[in-house]
Amino acid sequence: MQRITLTPREDWQQKVESVGLTFHTLENGTPYWDESAAYSFTAAEIDTLESAGNKLQEMCLAAAQHIIDERRYAELDIPNFAIEAIEWAWNNEPPALYGRFDLSWAGAQSGHAPKLLEYNADTPTSLLEAAVVQWHWLKDMPSSLVSTKPDQFNSIHEKLIAKWKDIDPYLSKPIYFAALDNPEDQLTVTYLRDTAQQAGLETLQMFMNEIGWNDEQQLFLDPDEQPMFSLFKLYPWEAMLQEEFGPHAIDTYPSTRWIEPIWKMLLSNKGILPILWQLYPNHELLLESHFAESPSEAARNATQLRNYVRKPLMSREGANITLVRDNSTIATTPGPYNGKQIIQALAPDAVFDHRHTVLGLWMIDQDCCGMGVRESFNPITDNLSSFVPHFFV
Repeated sequence: MQRITLTPREDWQQKVESVGLTFHTLENGTPYWDESAAYSFTAAEIDTLESAGNKLQEMCLAAAQHIIDERRYAELDIPNFAIEAIEWAWNNEPPALYGRFDLSWAGAQSGHAPKLLEYNADTPTSLLEAAVVQWHWLKDMPSSLVSTKPDQFNSIHEKLIAKWKDIDPYLSKPIYFAALDNPEDQLTVTYLRDTAQQAGLETLQMFMNEIGWNDEQQLFLDPDEQPMFSLFKLYPWEAMLQEEFGPHAIDTYPSTRWIEPIWKMLLSNKGILPILWQLYPNHELLLESHFAESPSEAARNATQLRNYVRKPLMSREGANITLVRDNSTIATTPGPYNGKQIIQALAPDAVFDHRHTVLGLWMIDQDCCGMGVRESFNPITDNLSSFVPHFFV
């Protein structure tokens, strides 16, 4: 694994816009999509990452079963009124689509296995960049850059279309696609809708705040007051349950196909990390993690680790993170997330040209089928960290 410097394609902005990436440059002019570099992997390193993703999926599903069997919901701050729906969804297996593991790894030369940072199992973004934009970049990449024809760990697009075809019989039509009114979420949900349409499914798209509720019919309605029975929502379950109409989503859960299903709350919660460590202590893919339920326990675990990151159970996009090295805080981020927290050991450094690198492994259904690379000068990755393409030879 190495980071190589490249010359961006001529008119690269127009090229990425032509395949749907309109959010390619930050307000300060810094590229979000950054093709002035690329990450090169060996085929053996890609095999290692694919195997890691598949293994972590197995472990996370086992951890979810453990949470349900042992009723450890309170440790994850899961509200009591959601438990019945979670268990119904887990046992009845309504359609689920995708997720993204975030891992830290500096490649085979590091001598370490890839390390799980967290699992974005409910509302992962940067999907279009990983599935489509970097693939088109690869096709335009001059063959003179590498000695053999480069390939890319990326069958995301094909796997998404195949998965939509697979779950088609379980969905009422049309399938609604809803997200908040911001560029990143709209980019992701528009792309996912496109993959469903390519699979032959009838779709409609709307904003989350356009979803209505009819109390007399006990139904969710679209803006034309038509009932909605199948809905992909790029909106976190924990946020939905705090909304005024959240309890209605629970009360009507068996009659509505929500994607992702509500049991994904168990995996997108940072509390899955200490539970994984309890179930698989010292596993090579995991970082030591603990619940920080009290100041004394937090202090004890911090003393044991010395180098760790503190995260709220339900934080997103790098918010409310504290990074500690040798028991001294070296980085913090603001944000709106409060409540219970975990402590997770710092991963071995994955720094290339002074940039901290995070590898996002995409899971479609139960298969690891692609990767996106994010990098930042800051050790805490957020939604403005650059997306850099990759290839392997």
